[in-house]
Amino acid sequence: MLTGMTVTAAPARATYREVFAVRQFRVLFTGYTLFLVGETVRMLALSVLVYAGTGSALLSALAYVSGFLPYAIGGTLLLAYADRWPPRAVMVGYDLLRAVVGAVLAIGVLPAPAMLALVFVTGVPSAVASAARTALLPDLLDGDHYVLGRAAFAVSAGGTQVLGFAVGGVLIAAVDAAGAMWITVATCLLSAALIRFRLADHPRRGGSGGGAVAATWRVNRSLLARPEVRSLLLAQWLPPSLVVGAEGVLVPYAAEAGLPDAAGLLFTAVAAGMLAGNLVVGRLLTPDRRERLAAPLALLLGAPLLGFALSPGPVAAAALLAASGFGVAYQLGLARRFLDAVPEASRGQAFGLALTGTMTMQGLCAAAGGALGEALPPATVIALCGAVSLAATLALRRTLSTPATATAG
Repeated sequence: MLTGMTVTAAPARATYREVFAVRQFRVLFTGYTLFLVGETVRMLALSVLVYAGTGSALLSALAYVSGFLPYAIGGTLLLAYADRWPPRAVMVGYDLLRAVVGAVLAIGVLPAPAMLALVFVTGVPSAVASAARTALLPDLLDGDHYVLGRAAFAVSAGGTQVLGFAVGGVLIAAVDAAGAMWITVATCLLSAALIRFRLADHPRRGGSGGGAVAATWRVNRSLLARPEVRSLLLAQWLPPSLVVGAEGVLVPYAAEAGLPDAAGLLFTAVAAGMLAGNLVVGRLLTPDRRERLAAPLALLLGAPLLGFALSPGPVAAAALLAASGFGVAYQLGLARRFLDAVPEASRGQAFGLALTGTMTMQGLCAAAGGALGEALPPATVIALCGAVSLAATLALRRTLSTPATATAG
Protein backbone atom coordinates (compact mmCIF):
# COMPACT_ATOMS: atom_id res chain seq x y z
CA MET A 1 0.00 0.00 0.00
CA LEU A 2 1.30 3.46 -0.83
CA THR A 3 2.02 5.67 2.13
CA GLY A 4 2.63 9.36 2.58
CA MET A 5 1.49 10.34 -0.90
CA THR A 6 -1.48 12.33 -2.10
CA VAL A 7 -2.35 11.51 -5.70
CA THR A 8 -3.95 14.51 -7.34
CA ALA A 9 -6.98 14.32 -9.59
CA ALA A 10 -6.30 13.38 -13.17
CA PRO A 11 -5.79 16.44 -15.43
CA ALA A 12 -8.03 17.53 -18.28
CA ARG A 13 -7.92 15.30 -21.34
CA ALA A 14 -5.45 16.29 -24.07
CA THR A 15 -5.28 15.33 -27.74
CA TYR A 16 -2.47 14.06 -29.94
CA ARG A 17 -3.03 17.06 -32.23
CA GLU A 18 -2.15 19.40 -29.35
CA VAL A 19 0.88 17.34 -28.42
CA PHE A 20 2.31 17.31 -31.95
CA ALA A 21 1.66 21.03 -32.31
CA VAL A 22 4.68 21.53 -30.02
CA ARG A 23 7.62 21.85 -32.42
CA GLN A 24 10.30 20.76 -29.95
CA PHE A 25 8.34 17.62 -29.15
CA ARG A 26 8.18 16.80 -32.86
CA VAL A 27 11.95 17.03 -33.07
CA LEU A 28 12.45 14.81 -30.02
CA PHE A 29 9.86 12.33 -31.29
CA THR A 30 11.45 12.08 -34.74
CA GLY A 31 14.88 11.50 -33.23
CA TYR A 32 13.46 8.78 -31.00
CA THR A 33 11.77 7.12 -33.98
CA LEU A 34 15.04 7.04 -35.90
CA PHE A 35 16.73 5.56 -32.84
CA LEU A 36 14.12 2.80 -32.62
CA VAL A 37 14.30 1.87 -36.29
CA GLY A 38 18.04 1.42 -36.06
CA GLU A 39 17.91 -0.57 -32.82
CA THR A 40 15.13 -2.83 -34.08
CA VAL A 41 16.99 -3.77 -37.25
CA ARG A 42 20.20 -4.29 -35.27
CA MET A 43 18.58 -6.58 -32.69
CA LEU A 44 16.85 -8.74 -35.29
CA ALA A 45 19.87 -8.94 -37.58
CA LEU A 46 22.27 -9.75 -34.76
CA SER A 47 19.94 -12.36 -33.25
CA VAL A 48 19.43 -14.12 -36.60
CA LEU A 49 23.14 -13.94 -37.41
CA VAL A 50 24.19 -15.46 -34.08
CA TYR A 51 21.56 -18.21 -34.18
CA ALA A 52 22.45 -19.13 -37.76
CA GLY A 53 26.12 -19.33 -36.85
CA THR A 54 25.82 -21.18 -33.54
CA GLY A 55 22.39 -22.89 -33.41
CA SER A 56 22.21 -21.88 -29.73
CA ALA A 57 18.92 -20.60 -28.27
CA LEU A 58 20.85 -19.05 -25.38
CA LEU A 59 23.26 -17.09 -27.59
CA SER A 60 20.38 -16.04 -29.83
CA ALA A 61 18.52 -14.66 -26.81
CA LEU A 62 21.68 -12.91 -25.60
CA ALA A 63 22.07 -11.34 -29.04
CA TYR A 64 18.48 -10.09 -28.93
CA VAL A 65 18.99 -8.45 -25.52
CA SER A 66 22.64 -7.46 -25.86
CA GLY A 67 21.56 -3.82 -25.86
CA PHE A 68 19.42 -4.28 -22.72
CA LEU A 69 21.85 -5.73 -20.20
CA PRO A 70 24.32 -2.80 -20.16
CA TYR A 71 21.62 -0.77 -18.42
CA ALA A 72 22.53 -2.64 -15.24
CA ILE A 73 25.97 -1.01 -15.32
CA GLY A 74 25.08 2.40 -16.72
CA GLY A 75 22.08 2.72 -14.44
CA THR A 76 24.03 1.96 -11.28
CA LEU A 77 27.20 3.92 -12.08
CA LEU A 78 26.49 6.77 -14.50
CA LEU A 79 22.90 8.00 -14.13
CA ALA A 80 23.96 11.20 -12.36
CA TYR A 81 25.14 12.47 -15.74
CA ALA A 82 21.52 12.51 -16.95
CA ASP A 83 21.01 15.57 -14.72
CA ARG A 84 24.59 16.90 -14.81
CA TRP A 85 25.03 17.15 -18.58
CA PRO A 86 22.85 19.05 -21.09
CA PRO A 87 20.41 16.52 -22.62
CA ARG A 88 21.13 17.47 -26.24
CA ALA A 89 24.86 16.78 -25.88
CA VAL A 90 24.14 13.42 -24.22
CA MET A 91 21.78 12.26 -26.98
CA VAL A 92 24.00 13.40 -29.86
CA GLY A 93 27.10 11.83 -28.34
CA TYR A 94 25.41 8.49 -27.87
CA ASP A 95 23.99 8.50 -31.42
CA LEU A 96 27.51 8.96 -32.80
CA LEU A 97 28.83 6.11 -30.64
CA ARG A 98 26.03 3.84 -31.91
CA ALA A 99 26.91 4.75 -35.50
CA VAL A 100 30.50 3.60 -34.99
CA VAL A 101 29.38 0.33 -33.38
CA GLY A 102 26.85 -0.30 -36.15
CA ALA A 103 29.54 0.17 -38.79
CA VAL A 104 31.80 -2.37 -37.08
CA LEU A 105 28.95 -4.90 -36.91
CA ALA A 106 27.98 -4.22 -40.52
CA ILE A 107 31.49 -5.10 -41.71
CA GLY A 108 30.83 -8.58 -40.32
CA VAL A 109 34.41 -9.53 -39.40
CA LEU A 110 33.81 -10.27 -35.69
CA PRO A 111 32.87 -13.69 -34.31
CA ALA A 112 29.60 -13.96 -32.36
CA PRO A 113 31.12 -13.60 -28.85
CA ALA A 114 33.06 -10.49 -29.90
CA MET A 115 29.95 -8.91 -31.43
CA LEU A 116 28.01 -9.48 -28.22
CA ALA A 117 30.85 -8.06 -26.12
CA LEU A 118 31.12 -4.94 -28.32
CA VAL A 119 27.39 -4.21 -28.16
CA PHE A 120 27.39 -4.80 -24.40
CA VAL A 121 30.33 -2.52 -23.57
CA THR A 122 29.29 0.36 -25.83
CA GLY A 123 25.70 0.08 -24.59
CA VAL A 124 26.62 1.11 -21.04
CA PRO A 125 26.00 4.86 -21.69
CA SER A 126 22.55 4.04 -23.14
CA ALA A 127 20.95 4.43 -19.71
CA VAL A 128 22.16 8.04 -19.50
CA ALA A 129 21.00 8.92 -23.02
CA SER A 130 17.55 7.37 -22.53
CA ALA A 131 17.14 9.09 -19.16
CA ALA A 132 18.07 12.46 -20.65
CA ARG A 133 15.53 12.01 -23.45
CA THR A 134 12.67 10.89 -21.19
CA ALA A 135 13.31 13.56 -18.55
CA LEU A 136 13.11 16.23 -21.23
CA LEU A 137 9.47 15.39 -22.01
CA PRO A 138 7.94 17.10 -18.92
CA ASP A 139 9.88 20.25 -19.87
CA LEU A 140 8.15 20.27 -23.25
CA LEU A 141 4.67 19.02 -22.25
CA ASP A 142 2.57 19.28 -19.10
CA GLY A 143 -0.50 17.60 -17.61
CA ASP A 144 -2.22 15.07 -19.85
CA HIS A 145 -0.13 16.36 -22.75
CA TYR A 146 2.84 14.75 -21.02
CA VAL A 147 1.01 11.42 -20.67
CA LEU A 148 0.04 11.49 -24.36
CA GLY A 149 3.62 12.40 -25.20
CA ARG A 150 4.70 9.22 -23.40
CA ALA A 151 1.96 7.37 -25.29
CA ALA A 152 3.26 8.76 -28.59
CA PHE A 153 6.72 7.47 -27.73
CA ALA A 154 5.20 4.05 -26.99
CA VAL A 155 3.24 4.16 -30.26
CA SER A 156 6.48 4.99 -32.03
CA ALA A 157 8.11 2.01 -30.32
CA GLY A 158 5.37 -0.29 -31.62
CA GLY A 159 5.10 1.25 -35.07
CA THR A 160 8.80 1.50 -35.81
CA GLN A 161 9.38 -2.04 -34.54
CA VAL A 162 6.70 -3.27 -36.97
CA LEU A 163 8.45 -1.38 -39.76
CA GLY A 164 11.91 -2.31 -38.53
CA PHE A 165 11.19 -6.04 -38.28
CA ALA A 166 9.47 -6.03 -41.66
CA VAL A 167 12.25 -4.09 -43.38
CA GLY A 168 14.90 -5.99 -41.44
CA GLY A 169 13.46 -9.33 -42.54
CA VAL A 170 13.41 -8.27 -46.18
CA LEU A 171 16.94 -6.87 -46.03
CA ILE A 172 18.32 -9.92 -44.25
CA ALA A 173 16.88 -12.08 -47.02
CA ALA A 174 18.25 -9.73 -49.70
CA VAL A 175 21.67 -8.63 -48.45
CA ASP A 176 22.29 -10.82 -45.35
CA ALA A 177 22.16 -9.83 -41.68
CA ALA A 178 25.50 -7.99 -41.65
CA GLY A 179 24.47 -5.85 -44.62
CA ALA A 180 21.13 -4.96 -43.00
CA MET A 181 22.99 -3.40 -40.09
CA TRP A 182 23.99 -0.44 -42.26
CA ILE A 183 20.44 0.83 -41.63
CA THR A 184 21.43 1.31 -38.00
CA VAL A 185 24.42 3.42 -39.04
CA ALA A 186 22.27 5.66 -41.24
CA THR A 187 19.56 6.18 -38.61
CA CYS A 188 22.14 7.01 -35.94
CA LEU A 189 23.72 9.70 -38.09
CA LEU A 190 20.35 11.16 -39.08
CA SER A 191 19.20 11.27 -35.45
CA ALA A 192 22.43 12.93 -34.31
CA ALA A 193 22.11 15.65 -36.97
CA LEU A 194 18.43 16.28 -36.20
CA ILE A 195 18.93 16.59 -32.44
CA ARG A 196 22.04 18.74 -32.79
CA PHE A 197 20.60 21.29 -35.20
CA ARG A 198 16.85 21.31 -34.47
CA LEU A 199 16.48 20.68 -30.72
CA ALA A 200 16.96 23.59 -28.30
CA ASP A 201 19.93 23.33 -25.93
CA HIS A 202 18.29 22.79 -22.53
CA PRO A 203 20.47 23.38 -19.46
CA ARG A 204 21.58 20.64 -17.13
CA ARG A 205 19.17 19.91 -14.30
CA GLY A 206 21.46 18.99 -11.39
CA GLY A 207 24.77 20.13 -9.95
CA SER A 208 28.22 18.94 -10.96
CA GLY A 209 29.84 18.48 -7.55
CA GLY A 210 31.11 15.12 -6.27
CA GLY A 211 31.78 11.87 -8.03
CA ALA A 212 29.18 10.71 -10.52
CA VAL A 213 29.24 7.13 -9.28
CA ALA A 214 28.72 8.13 -5.65
CA ALA A 215 25.97 10.57 -6.64
CA THR A 216 24.23 7.92 -8.74
CA TRP A 217 24.20 5.47 -5.85
CA ARG A 218 23.07 8.13 -3.36
CA VAL A 219 20.14 9.38 -5.44
CA ASN A 220 19.10 5.86 -6.46
CA ARG A 221 18.99 4.87 -2.78
CA SER A 222 16.96 7.94 -1.86
CA LEU A 223 14.46 7.25 -4.65
CA LEU A 224 14.08 3.59 -3.70
CA ALA A 225 13.61 4.61 -0.06
CA ARG A 226 10.38 6.39 -1.01
CA PRO A 227 7.53 3.84 -0.72
CA GLU A 228 5.45 5.46 -3.46
CA VAL A 229 8.35 5.58 -5.91
CA ARG A 230 9.45 2.04 -5.09
CA SER A 231 5.94 0.63 -5.57
CA LEU A 232 5.47 2.36 -8.90
CA LEU A 233 8.88 1.22 -10.12
CA LEU A 234 8.08 -2.41 -9.33
CA ALA A 235 4.74 -2.03 -11.10
CA GLN A 236 6.53 -0.77 -14.21
CA TRP A 237 9.30 -3.35 -14.09
CA LEU A 238 7.93 -6.77 -13.27
CA PRO A 239 4.89 -7.64 -15.45
CA PRO A 240 6.38 -6.65 -18.85
CA SER A 241 9.90 -7.84 -18.07
CA LEU A 242 8.72 -11.35 -17.30
CA VAL A 243 6.88 -11.43 -20.63
CA VAL A 244 10.07 -10.47 -22.49
CA GLY A 245 11.46 -13.82 -21.39
CA ALA A 246 9.13 -15.28 -24.02
CA GLU A 247 10.56 -13.02 -26.75
CA GLY A 248 13.99 -14.48 -26.09
CA VAL A 249 12.88 -17.83 -27.56
CA LEU A 250 10.74 -16.67 -30.50
CA VAL A 251 13.49 -17.39 -33.04
CA PRO A 252 13.91 -21.00 -31.77
CA TYR A 253 10.10 -21.36 -31.58
CA ALA A 254 9.74 -20.44 -35.25
CA ALA A 255 12.66 -22.71 -36.19
CA GLU A 256 11.21 -25.72 -34.36
CA ALA A 257 7.86 -25.11 -36.06
CA GLY A 258 9.69 -25.56 -39.37
CA LEU A 259 9.12 -21.92 -40.36
CA PRO A 260 12.30 -19.98 -39.46
CA ASP A 261 11.18 -17.06 -41.62
CA ALA A 262 8.15 -16.62 -39.31
CA ALA A 263 10.33 -15.17 -36.54
CA GLY A 264 9.90 -11.70 -38.01
CA LEU A 265 6.11 -12.16 -38.03
CA LEU A 266 6.11 -13.08 -34.33
CA PHE A 267 8.27 -10.10 -33.33
CA THR A 268 6.12 -7.85 -35.49
CA ALA A 269 2.96 -9.10 -33.76
CA VAL A 270 4.30 -8.03 -30.36
CA ALA A 271 5.15 -4.57 -31.69
CA ALA A 272 1.78 -4.26 -33.46
CA GLY A 273 -0.02 -5.08 -30.22
CA MET A 274 1.95 -2.40 -28.40
CA LEU A 275 1.11 0.08 -31.14
CA ALA A 276 -2.61 -0.69 -31.01
CA GLY A 277 -2.76 -0.66 -27.21
CA ASN A 278 -1.12 2.72 -26.83
CA LEU A 279 -3.21 4.24 -29.64
CA VAL A 280 -6.50 2.96 -28.22
CA VAL A 281 -5.78 3.60 -24.54
CA GLY A 282 -4.10 6.94 -25.16
CA ARG A 283 -6.69 8.25 -27.64
CA LEU A 284 -10.02 6.82 -26.49
CA LEU A 285 -9.78 6.72 -22.69
CA THR A 286 -9.91 9.64 -20.30
CA PRO A 287 -6.94 10.17 -17.94
CA ASP A 288 -8.95 8.89 -14.97
CA ARG A 289 -10.09 5.74 -16.79
CA ARG A 290 -6.54 4.98 -17.97
CA GLU A 291 -5.40 4.92 -14.36
CA ARG A 292 -8.31 2.78 -13.22
CA LEU A 293 -7.74 0.21 -15.98
CA ALA A 294 -4.01 -0.21 -15.30
CA ALA A 295 -4.48 -3.50 -13.41
CA PRO A 296 -6.75 -5.24 -15.99
CA LEU A 297 -4.46 -4.18 -18.83
CA ALA A 298 -1.42 -5.49 -16.95
CA LEU A 299 -3.14 -8.88 -16.61
CA LEU A 300 -3.43 -8.95 -20.40
CA LEU A 301 0.35 -9.08 -20.69
CA GLY A 302 0.65 -12.63 -19.41
CA ALA A 303 -2.75 -14.23 -19.96
CA PRO A 304 -2.55 -14.77 -23.76
CA LEU A 305 0.85 -16.44 -23.49
CA LEU A 306 -0.71 -19.35 -21.60
CA GLY A 307 -2.10 -20.39 -24.99
CA PHE A 308 1.40 -21.38 -26.10
CA ALA A 309 1.03 -24.49 -23.96
CA LEU A 310 -0.89 -25.82 -27.00
CA SER A 311 2.00 -25.04 -29.39
CA PRO A 312 -0.04 -22.86 -31.77
CA GLY A 313 0.91 -22.30 -35.39
CA PRO A 314 2.40 -19.02 -36.63
CA VAL A 315 -0.90 -17.19 -37.19
CA ALA A 316 -2.42 -18.15 -33.83
CA ALA A 317 0.90 -17.48 -32.10
CA ALA A 318 1.06 -14.01 -33.67
CA ALA A 319 -2.49 -13.25 -32.45
CA LEU A 320 -1.59 -14.28 -28.89
CA LEU A 321 1.56 -12.19 -28.94
CA ALA A 322 -0.33 -9.17 -30.29
CA ALA A 323 -2.88 -9.44 -27.47
CA SER A 324 -0.04 -9.59 -24.96
CA GLY A 325 1.61 -6.54 -26.52
CA PHE A 326 -1.66 -4.60 -26.20
CA GLY A 327 -1.39 -4.94 -22.43
CA VAL A 328 1.78 -2.82 -22.33
CA ALA A 329 -0.53 0.21 -22.49
CA TYR A 330 -1.20 -0.29 -18.75
CA GLN A 331 1.89 1.85 -18.15
CA LEU A 332 0.04 4.94 -19.40
CA GLY A 333 -2.02 4.70 -16.22
CA LEU A 334 1.15 4.99 -14.12
CA ALA A 335 2.95 7.76 -16.04
CA ARG A 336 1.45 10.81 -14.31
CA ARG A 337 1.59 9.22 -10.86
CA PHE A 338 5.29 8.46 -11.25
CA LEU A 339 6.08 11.99 -12.46
CA ASP A 340 4.27 13.44 -9.44
CA ALA A 341 6.11 11.12 -7.05
CA VAL A 342 9.72 11.99 -7.99
CA PRO A 343 11.67 15.16 -7.04
CA GLU A 344 12.14 17.54 -9.96
CA ALA A 345 15.86 18.11 -9.20
CA SER A 346 16.59 14.41 -9.80
CA ARG A 347 13.96 13.78 -12.45
CA GLY A 348 16.52 12.67 -15.02
CA GLN A 349 17.95 10.09 -12.67
CA ALA A 350 14.48 8.95 -11.57
CA PHE A 351 13.46 8.25 -15.16
CA GLY A 352 16.85 6.69 -15.72
CA LEU A 353 16.32 4.39 -12.76
CA ALA A 354 12.93 3.36 -14.17
CA LEU A 355 14.47 2.67 -17.57
CA THR A 356 17.45 0.91 -16.03
CA GLY A 357 15.26 -1.47 -14.07
CA THR A 358 13.07 -2.12 -17.10
CA MET A 359 15.92 -2.81 -19.52
CA THR A 360 17.99 -4.79 -17.02
CA MET A 361 15.11 -7.00 -15.98
CA GLN A 362 14.02 -7.48 -19.58
CA GLY A 363 17.53 -8.49 -20.52
CA LEU A 364 17.84 -10.91 -17.62
CA CYS A 365 14.41 -12.41 -18.26
CA ALA A 366 15.09 -12.87 -21.98
CA ALA A 367 18.43 -14.48 -21.18
CA ALA A 368 16.69 -16.74 -18.64
CA GLY A 369 14.12 -17.65 -21.27
CA GLY A 370 16.93 -18.55 -23.65
CA ALA A 371 18.59 -20.66 -20.96
CA LEU A 372 15.33 -22.50 -20.28
CA GLY A 373 15.01 -22.97 -24.03
CA GLU A 374 18.12 -25.16 -23.91
CA ALA A 375 16.26 -27.66 -21.68
CA LEU A 376 12.55 -27.09 -22.43
CA PRO A 377 10.53 -26.67 -25.64
CA PRO A 378 10.21 -22.97 -26.59
CA ALA A 379 6.39 -23.21 -26.36
CA THR A 380 6.66 -24.33 -22.73
CA VAL A 381 9.04 -21.49 -21.92
CA ILE A 382 6.64 -18.91 -23.42
CA ALA A 383 3.69 -20.29 -21.43
CA LEU A 384 5.74 -20.22 -18.23
CA CYS A 385 6.67 -16.58 -18.85
CA GLY A 386 2.99 -15.73 -19.18
CA ALA A 387 2.20 -17.48 -15.91
CA VAL A 388 4.87 -15.68 -13.89
CA SER A 389 3.86 -12.33 -15.39
CA LEU A 390 0.28 -12.96 -14.25
CA ALA A 391 1.54 -13.84 -10.77
CA ALA A 392 3.57 -10.61 -10.57
CA THR A 393 0.60 -8.52 -11.69
CA LEU A 394 -1.63 -10.07 -9.04
CA ALA A 395 1.02 -9.40 -6.38
CA LEU A 396 1.14 -5.73 -7.43
CA ARG A 397 -2.63 -5.29 -7.73
CA ARG A 398 -2.89 -2.74 -4.89
CA THR A 399 -0.40 -0.40 -6.55
CA LEU A 400 -1.86 -0.93 -10.01
CA SER A 401 -5.43 -0.40 -8.75
CA THR A 402 -4.83 2.84 -6.82
CA PRO A 403 -7.45 5.26 -8.22
CA ALA A 404 -6.34 8.60 -9.57
CA THR A 405 -8.04 10.61 -6.82
CA ALA A 406 -7.04 8.46 -3.87
CA THR A 407 -5.14 9.81 -0.90
CA ALA A 408 -2.95 7.38 1.00
CA GLY A 409 -1.50 8.06 4.31
